[in-house]
Amino acid sequence: MPPAALLRKKLSSQESVLGILITNHLWLELIEISMESGLDYVIIDQEHFSHDCTAVADCCRLGRMTGFPVLLRPARTDAAAVRLAMDLGPCGLLLPMIESAAQLDEVRDGAWLPPRGGRRPGGHGNRWVSQFQYEDFRSGVEDDLIILPQVESPAGLENAAGIAGHALTTALAVGPYDLSCRLGCPGVPDDSRIAQAILHLRDTAQQAGKPFWMIGDGPTLRAQGHRFLCLGEPIGLLQRSLTALVGSVRRI
Repeated sequence: MPPAALLRKKLSSQESVLGILITNHLWLELIEISMESGLDYVIIDQEHFSHDCTAVADCCRLGRMTGFPVLLRPARTDAAAVRLAMDLGPCGLLLPMIESAAQLDEVRDGAWLPPRGGRRPGGHGNRWVSQFQYEDFRSGVEDDLIILPQVESPAGLENAAGIAGHALTTALAVGPYDLSCRLGCPGVPDDSRIAQAILHLRDTAQQAGKPFWMIGDGPTLRAQGHRFLCLGEPIGLLQRSLTALVGSVRRI
């Protein structure tokens, strides 16, 4: 999985690693635009919008053929849902609402072949290997697979150390809006409850020797010391850029 290995290499360096979360609209050229813009990865969001499976597989294929990391966020994290996500051919998964290490054991069952897991490989994900031997799947898919468990609840906060330390976890992630809702401060990023929770997760990731994935305003997060960043959703970024452009032209 060269794209996943490349992303892991960048995460082990001190450089910023930047991506976007594609939710509202998905088309093949968006992957090309992301590459040409200098992004390091994209995540296709299947949790909040069920994109056509052929379109998702085509985007994963483009990433596979060009060496660009294309990840998926599945709607669920049970073994069956993870297996279906893996069949589309991503090089990694952003996992919503992870609350315990036991959930990651089930993810492992859907992502890894026996004897380490229970996956039955198929679909476009088979294109990562040239031969259907266990060692080919292990070295060509499983060993570099990017897994980002999102903590989005008080239970996840309580079990963060186990989640971060799990062998499957590449980097600990957070869903800041959902977490803020469950902490009683929805959408208020400077509230002490969500600020302390994010600091706790970041410290927990560091103690486990793992990067910490964060989504939000890139310059602000980078100034706060975050390095593994998701800059947002493309349509939201487009709207903000257009609003700024329109405003600047009207002031001339």
